[in-house]
Amino acid sequence: MEPDTFAFGSTIVSAFQVGRIFSGGGADIGFATSTNSGATWTSGFLPGITTFQGGGTSTAASDASVAFDAAHNVWIISSLALGTQFRVLASRSSDGLSWQNPVTVTAAGSPDKDWIACDNTAASPFFGHCYVEWDDPSANGLVWMSTSTDGGLTWGPALNTADSVQGIGGQPVVQPNGTVVVPIEDVFGSDMLAFTSTDGGATWNSHVIISNIIDHFVAGGLRTSALPSAEVDGAGMVYVVWQDCRFRTACSSNDLVMSTSTDGVTWTAPARIPIDAISSTADHFIAGLGVDPATSGPNAHLTLTYYWYSQANCTFATCALNLGFVSSQDGGSTWSAAKMIAGPMSLAWLPDTFSGRMVADYISTSYSGGKPFAAFALARANSAAVFNEAIYTTAQPLASSVTSAQSLHLTSKTEKPVPNAKSDHGQRKFYDEDGEYPIPPRRKYLRRSARR
Repeated sequence: MEPDTFAFGSTIVSAFQVGRIFSGGGADIGFATSTNSGATWTSGFLPGITTFQGGGTSTAASDASVAFDAAHNVWIISSLALGTQFRVLASRSSDGLSWQNPVTVTAAGSPDKDWIACDNTAASPFFGHCYVEWDDPSANGLVWMSTSTDGGLTWGPALNTADSVQGIGGQPVVQPNGTVVVPIEDVFGSDMLAFTSTDGGATWNSHVIISNIIDHFVAGGLRTSALPSAEVDGAGMVYVVWQDCRFRTACSSNDLVMSTSTDGVTWTAPARIPIDAISSTADHFIAGLGVDPATSGPNAHLTLTYYWYSQANCTFATCALNLGFVSSQDGGSTWSAAKMIAGPMSLAWLPDTFSGRMVADYISTSYSGGKPFAAFALARANSAAVFNEAIYTTAQPLASSVTSAQSLHLTSKTEKPVPNAKSDHGQRKFYDEDGEYPIPPRRKYLRRSARR
């Protein structure tokens, strides 16, 4: 579960949890790699992380994220090692198929929710810099960044932002000029934030608020949160998508909304992605945005995958979990009609965690050769006590699945948020979703977080 992807040239690398463990993480980090733009795939497990695979010492692993460093011609998967000591790790490969034992990015505190990105623009002053972000729930969600300039072999000191921002689920992206932009959900789940670095990770600026978060509590006890899905186009436009109910009367269900920025400082107001009419009963969540880096601005190509219910007010017994996608050929100004990928799935088919049944905290979409490919978790009926869940992609790129009737240019430009909209759920009790780090009662906030 919980796959990330990255594509460079004809190679696509995905990484994900395998063997989910109730108390947090999985038995190892798996990978699946295509060297021919998604035609065929080779899969395996990362060595040297857990006791279950490859001689590692940790009891679980989580939060895999993928990057490619074009300056050093190396693939890097960051992940979280769990056990008596929590560590952020970086696993390296020259081809995406054979992986070395990991190096440690940090072993301080209780790191969580790591993410990695590299500067792949040859003209950038920081070409070849790679950046890993994580938060520490044992320090009230304090956010850290570390930089590598040698292809992930070594990592610099862990740094905070100038204002010591707290949050969860940050996703760094790098603009062509070398600016690093990190959208992140704030520690209370009430705002979507962003912070930047303009000096190659030597310092990190104070955060700005992209928007407040107004979201619907997803039914059926499914684990999910308004974590950002962030991407950047070829000219440096940054796109951030999250689940939000501000366009729905009484916050009855979530849409997916998008905000954009050219500098990581000034952001557009969230616009609803018109997957369904605002009068529908559908609920949308866990977004995986992909942007074709060969396109930009009003011609940028976007593909968005997501999970959804047809009935937002379902129960554990009645919720039917589906997977779908929409696409845009004009930078998100208009969108195709929604297309079903898979489903429905019963929530009983999903592994359980402290914070509910889990299909993923995130999914991912990447472009290779101008075509979008997504990685996502799908479950089938259990075989007795054994779960039947795996990571999938589509046999053809997602754009090939869109018929002419589904290529309609749908827009939400005239839609306005409901006045005085607010979330429909109570306060979060923990900095983390596994219930290890309680927030003191005096702290007030709006929603849950995601944890491992």
